[in-house]
Amino acid sequence: MIWLTWRQHRKQAFFTLLGFAALAALMVPIGLSMRHTFADLGLADCVRRLADTDVAATTRETCEAGFYRFTNEYGNLNLLAVLLLTLPVLVGLFWGAPLVAREVEQGTHRFVWTQGVARSRWALVKFGLVGAAVVALAVGYGLGMSWWVEPLTQAAREGRFGMIVFDLQGVVPIGYTLFAVALGIFAGTVWKRMLPAMGITLACFIGVRAAVAILARPHYQPARTLTFPIEGSTEADMGRGDWVLARGIRNADGTMVAEDARIICPPGGKGPDGRACGAELGLQPGAYNWQLFQPADRFWLFQGIETGIFVVLAVLLLYLAVRRIRRIA
Repeated sequence: MIWLTWRQHRKQAFFTLLGFAALAALMVPIGLSMRHTFADLGLADCVRRLADTDVAATTRETCEAGFYRFTNEYGNLNLLAVLLLTLPVLVGLFWGAPLVAREVEQGTHRFVWTQGVARSRWALVKFGLVGAAVVALAVGYGLGMSWWVEPLTQAAREGRFGMIVFDLQGVVPIGYTLFAVALGIFAGTVWKRMLPAMGITLACFIGVRAAVAILARPHYQPARTLTFPIEGSTEADMGRGDWVLARGIRNADGTMVAEDARIICPPGGKGPDGRACGAELGLQPGAYNWQLFQPADRFWLFQGIETGIFVVLAVLLLYLAVRRIRRIA
């Protein structure tokens, strides 16, 4: 069975490795260029300095200007990062969906299952070998992307919690890829034709990924709040890399006055026209700025939780796929 599985999928393996080699040839020079620019701008030193709580205001302004220059130069890579998000589902489409659907569509499953190979053994060997290959590819992909996006995440205010970069690095690509492959396998046992199975895999993968990222991820841990008064020379500083979920201006009784906004008034609380600062918003005495956020140091915890969710979903889908294989005529 192992030899047969290799014979069936060696072309897929070759073209997959060829594609990853081409991707590496594209990404490595860009990554080296970003790191060179990051070092030339002195941003590595800025990252260390901004980690201190008593950093001088002039140092902060200089570093923020350097981060802005770096982000402005490499900001167009966000489109490339969006395209890289599709790699796990592509593995699911071209490895997972055809695994069972192509066999059933072409009728070759009858030959295999009548040659002394039990259906369960066939499924376990196939799923096990493909799963091991997928995990190896996903580990390499996650490590490579973690290296590639590091300068971008250090320069960005939201850090590694950014909506796109969180999904590209760390261990979550392993969970996404396993889930995509398992979803493709299960879809192939239900629809039994390759193209419909690929279409269902794509639609379901996008739906589940979006639901987890938008609805579940912000709530893996209770969010923290930060408040600071509207009067003062500077706003209270959050750590770089903290993930801001919501912000706004509240009155002293906690009533939200303006969502997704903040206001910093000069000492004395008077605007340039002599009116009370924030009077146009209807602010009352004691109004303050409010933010809801997830701390940056929860990154690996969130990575582990999300990876666990998709690994569990993958195991469940594979279990259901094995059960359905036993009933395929």
